[in-house]
Amino acid sequence: MPERPQRIVVAITGATGAVYGVRLLQKLQAFPGVERHLVVSDAAALTLIEETGMPRRDVEALADVVHKPGNIGASIASGSFQTDGMVIAPCSMKTLAAVAHGLSDNLIARAADVALKERRKLVLMVRETPFNLAHLRNMTAVTEMGGIVFPPLPSFYNKPRTIAEMVDHTVDRVLDLLGLDAPGAARWTGLGA
Repeated sequence: MPERPQRIVVAITGATGAVYGVRLLQKLQAFPGVERHLVVSDAAALTLIEETGMPRRDVEALADVVHKPGNIGASIASGSFQTDGMVIAPCSMKTLAAVAHGLSDNLIARAADVALKERRKLVLMVRETPFNLAHLRNMTAVTEMGGIVFPPLPSFYNKPRTIAEMVDHTVDRVLDLLGLDAPGAARWTGLGA
């Protein structure tokens, strides 16, 4: 019996930072055994054009399987469909709230709910600043349920020279959380190393 591929679900919502979802999909292509499932919200399609110049179809071409955000009957909406992790990149505060409160009113929120109930990796790259109390409480709720709240904050110890280098370092850290070792990832080796 053939082994199933490792499956990673990537969801892109309408929050700023669409480049994180795009770059994650691009970097996942370096892992031939990984099947990329993608959901792009309607708001994300607008943000993708505004921030990256990429239309939805070009982003969808980076995935192996594309799911429509309203398709609650998609494979990733069921726990019996085995996946190995999900990343919402970026994650809007609306989506965070839906995940925190179990409101599976679209495929992104439902797939995240499935990841949590099946005790699978769920990474939410939340994008908002500053946070209000509702945001913080929703992040706490998701963390208590086993999700990983990962605001895409840049690090500077790797001395990034470009925005692309900042984005890559952040996405590499997300890949680490998924158990995938990104080729060429900048690693901290200690002071003065």
